[in-house]
Amino acid sequence: MRWALVKVCLAVTTMVVVAFAVPLGLVIKEMARDRAFSNAERQAAAVAPALSITTEREQLERVVASAGSDAQMAVHIPEVDGKQAVDIGRGRAAGADIATVRKMGRASTTEVPGGSTLLQPVALSSGAIAVVEVYVPESEVSNGVGTAWAVLAVVGAALVVGSVAVADRLGVRMVQPAQRLAEGAHELGEGKLGARVPEEGPTELRLAAAAFNSMADQVVQLLANERELAADLSHRLRTPLTVLRLNAASLGESPAADQTRAAVAQLEREVDTIIRTAREAKPQTAVAGAGAGCDAAEVVRERMKFWSALAEDEGRKWRVAGVERPVRIPVARTDLAAALDALLGNVFRHTAEGTAFAVDVHNGDDAVIVLVSDAGPGIADPEAAMARGRGSGADGSTGLGLDIVRRLAESTGGDVRLGSSVLGGTEVRIWIQLDGRRPVRRGHRGAVRRRRRLALR
Repeated sequence: MRWALVKVCLAVTTMVVVAFAVPLGLVIKEMARDRAFSNAERQAAAVAPALSITTEREQLERVVASAGSDAQMAVHIPEVDGKQAVDIGRGRAAGADIATVRKMGRASTTEVPGGSTLLQPVALSSGAIAVVEVYVPESEVSNGVGTAWAVLAVVGAALVVGSVAVADRLGVRMVQPAQRLAEGAHELGEGKLGARVPEEGPTELRLAAAAFNSMADQVVQLLANERELAADLSHRLRTPLTVLRLNAASLGESPAADQTRAAVAQLEREVDTIIRTAREAKPQTAVAGAGAGCDAAEVVRERMKFWSALAEDEGRKWRVAGVERPVRIPVARTDLAAALDALLGNVFRHTAEGTAFAVDVHNGDDAVIVLVSDAGPGIADPEAAMARGRGSGADGSTGLGLDIVRRLAESTGGDVRLGSSVLGGTEVRIWIQLDGRRPVRRGHRGAVRRRRRLALR
């Protein structure tokens, strides 16, 4: 058994290492590439809000400098309203690739000497499409891949060697306790009620030995209880049976009949007592799990700190409510931040300077509601606006903003609605379900909205 366990462990460990190390090595390579391009996307996303507000060269140069290096980032602004096209930073992508991305309206990557570039389209306030170019060198794409592969090889070899050593020790520890357990079972089966097994060896065998010893003790106890119960039953039934036998011939309206009936009742009570004593109860318990996500209040405060600077430049009044206490939601921090940036960017893009806006967070029993409202002209046709969110690209919009918000809400079982805000403009309501299996109650929505109106009076 010992050597069989070693051979099985060696074969299984080798197959597992090969099955996981090779795909994991490829996954690590792909993850390194994704990490490099994710960093590039974040750099491009940092420039997008500024492009939606201004196209002044000096301001954009400062934004590019704060978002990344001029040697790795470039901004290509097309000619709009007679203004000459502007190129900021060092561009590496071909003009045809930039034109294709601008025409298609979605991000793309292209190979360039020494690496790759990420081309990210950004809608300007004029309706034109600018392109943010981020250079990703080949060294950054393959950074850490070789080291990770070497670590995987060392870990795989260590696992194989370690598994053989552990299997050998386990084989020694398992054989002797298993033999003692088998001997104890044979002795108990032969009627030797004093047979017990030492609780030694691995955890499983110790538990088996403890269960065997407990079983043997229960067998002895059950036999003793059976003898005691038989004697007790004989003692309990002796008196009422005697009364029944002596008064069997004198049934009727007489004291003897009453005694017989009393004896029968007493016998029934004793039988009931025996039945109740034999009954047992076994309670059951359940363990609940915990959720994950982010603190919505913290994310809202962080993003409003960024947008408040732009609001002060444009003379906009703004307000935040419901972020005094933590609000946990089952959404990644980066996803919520991207959704808020998309909605607040729409406020700055589609409303005049000086227009007020607000962000409210409501924490309910089964849902969290994030409301972004403004005092602008509003949306005449909310359904058409949501259709643009699907990506039609009408009215100078790429349609990416509302899609980001919709995907975030629907990933939790919630939804997104457009309506009129108490400020007089547009209100975007993001319903984030705390449990995606339970639908949002309409009555709960109305109650939250009424409380919000009263708070703003």
